[in-house]
Amino acid sequence: MRTITASAILAICALGAPSITMAQGAAVTPQAPASQPRPGLVRVVLQTSEGPIVLELEKDRAPITTRNFLRYVDEKRYDGQTIYRAVNIAENFGLIQGGETVLKPGQRQLPPIAHEPTTLTGLSHQTGTISMGRLAPGTARSDFFITVGDMSSLDAHPDKPGDNLGFSAFGHVVEGMDVVLKIMRLPINPALGAKQGMVGQMLAQPVKIMSARRVAAPVNPAAKP
Repeated sequence: MRTITASAILAICALGAPSITMAQGAAVTPQAPASQPRPGLVRVVLQTSEGPIVLELEKDRAPITTRNFLRYVDEKRYDGQTIYRAVNIAENFGLIQGGETVLKPGQRQLPPIAHEPTTLTGLSHQTGTISMGRLAPGTARSDFFITVGDMSSLDAHPDKPGDNLGFSAFGHVVEGMDVVLKIMRLPINPALGAKQGMVGQMLAQPVKIMSARRVAAPVNPAAKP
């Protein structure tokens, strides 16, 4: 195994965040077709310019974070935004990040939300986990990221020094991991990201989020948003 500091990967985290331990040769498990969402889960489809990503959100286990994400969905605040960052560390290991919202006419910025650590929710950062970007705990708003590979070191680790609260996982991808992987492997613009501490991680052409909608039934990828 090899350990990579989270600060080298996630500039969205505060100082002293956990490290990421990478298992060499980790594989991305193929997904079974998504059926009806299970009780306690809410399904959302992100229609992106690279294809659909279907999420199941843990409204019972991570109620604060899920309710916040769904507010952005229901108010259509993600429509027209982008997935702008791809961290491709190794084969089947990395993440994509997006959802930083640009206010539309008449909109006000929504408040940050309370932090829900994985020690509270029982969730973990694995392949397909969706989680909230943040600086200090309690600063998350709209930015989210989707992980590829075992990133459980982004979970809360109360025994570690510094910022040990990890990130707020609140759901997982049930369809569209091929789209996530495709985005993660897109070309990077090496001239971007210095201001944010993300050099070598900013997509040359950000992927557009055309729409984000709740869905009750399995998604037809050919369906229009």
